[in-house]
Amino acid sequence: MAATKVSVGTGETNADASADVREWRELLARHADLTCALDRALQVGHSLGMSEYEVLERLAEFPEHSAKVATIAKSVHLSQSALSRVIGRLEVAGLVERHMCPEDRRAINVRLTDEGLQLQGEAQPTQRQVLAERLHAPLVKTCEPLPSTGD
Repeated sequence: MAATKVSVGTGETNADASADVREWRELLARHADLTCALDRALQVGHSLGMSEYEVLERLAEFPEHSAKVATIAKSVHLSQSALSRVIGRLEVAGLVERHMCPEDRRAINVRLTDEGLQLQGEAQPTQRQVLAERLHAPLVKTCEPLPSTGD
């Protein structure tokens, strides 16, 4: 008799789940595994989280390495409050600077510092290596998050 695998949290078997549900769960598992691997590699190698790296990379791609917070928010998948916290951490680390937008005094521009641009360039090969190794490989879910530092 063939073993049936029970889907997480629903009580239905894989045979009962639709192809869309199975594909959705695979996508979620792959995202979680890839996010964990990126966070681990970037933290160990460069003291950056994945979201921090994404903000640095997007800023590096903009002209003059600067953009409005609202523009950055459209290019990264973070809530406004999460993005504000990430920018705050990057600012404290000296990797970005915030300035009032000259065209719209209600808006804030974020600019990559020379140190931020350098760190993004150093971290990029690490991010690309993790993507190359994990993005299209069979899912093995081997990543364990780094222990919490208690922040």
